[in-house]
Amino acid sequence: MISTHKILINLAKNINLSRFPNVVTYNILFFLLFCIACANAPVEKNQNPQATATVTDPLDSIDTQILTNFPYTLDKPDKEFKLPNKLKEISGLGMDSTGTYLYAVQDEEGDIFVIDKETGKVKDQIKFHKEGDYEGIEFANDLMYVVKSTGTLYEVRDLGKPTQKRTKHKFNFSKSSDVEGLGYDPVTNSLLLSCKGKAMKGEEAVFKKGVYEVQLDSMTMDTIPKYTINLEDVKVFLKTNTAMEYFDKLMKVFSPEEEFIFGPSGLAIHPITQEIYIISAVGNVMVVLNRSNEIVHIQKLRKKVHAQPEGIVFDQDGTLYISNEGKEGKGAIAVFGYKG
Repeated sequence: MISTHKILINLAKNINLSRFPNVVTYNILFFLLFCIACANAPVEKNQNPQATATVTDPLDSIDTQILTNFPYTLDKPDKEFKLPNKLKEISGLGMDSTGTYLYAVQDEEGDIFVIDKETGKVKDQIKFHKEGDYEGIEFANDLMYVVKSTGTLYEVRDLGKPTQKRTKHKFNFSKSSDVEGLGYDPVTNSLLLSCKGKAMKGEEAVFKKGVYEVQLDSMTMDTIPKYTINLEDVKVFLKTNTAMEYFDKLMKVFSPEEEFIFGPSGLAIHPITQEIYIISAVGNVMVVLNRSNEIVHIQKLRKKVHAQPEGIVFDQDGTLYISNEGKEGKGAIAVFGYKG
């Protein structure tokens, strides 16, 4: 194929410029020279509109593209609090409506630990029940709720006062459900309970995890999960988002065909985006869902920071707190600023 600038040069040679007045001749020459210059100019390639950054992954020393629109840097906490030995097995994290303190439970004693969110110091320890496997804690409408691994929900009124009162609510969970996550949804005025174990009966339950909704006005629970996370949806999301941080690591976590390596250990509703953040100590993974039960983000949590993520809660400004059990050391709470 003949290039554009060669065609223009041949055209200039064949024009009889003597037929035109000098002014017109100069104009014709200028126009042809301008066209030739444009034809020789390099063509810029379209830029990819997705903002990305390229870094070297310290985990496996390969270049990895990272999507930059996730509002938290979960590898680098803004703060990290080491907890006393009695909270080595911290299993749930919550915050009251004033946003003054964090509240924690551990999976052996029926105590509530009140923690200064600025320093990580335990300000108080309040007995609410006997020993048990307590997994989640949350506040809703100035009442405190604690969930047991069996799915039993304890409502605590007037915490720490002489008038403190405890009410028990039981729901139709099976022994294999293993309830671990508890969060409050202000949009529907309900509590969300996530199951580390099977979400439902049947073979398909092996590849699904469920989040159930308890309506606070009636204290009733729908037997059908409000949200589900299944292996097929995770794989589809990863295949269409290959620039995810630690993509290869995530593919390895979710590669077994015979099981679903994901067991929700905590969940919380983002106060600004209203998305559902679900953490799993199994596989050290976070999955974020929107209100349509669609996966919008998956994050691999590095064990250097998240030894065993069990609790999660947000401040009203979007600050994220994740508590980790101390596997080889102390329990800890990592704090992440919101970069929305």
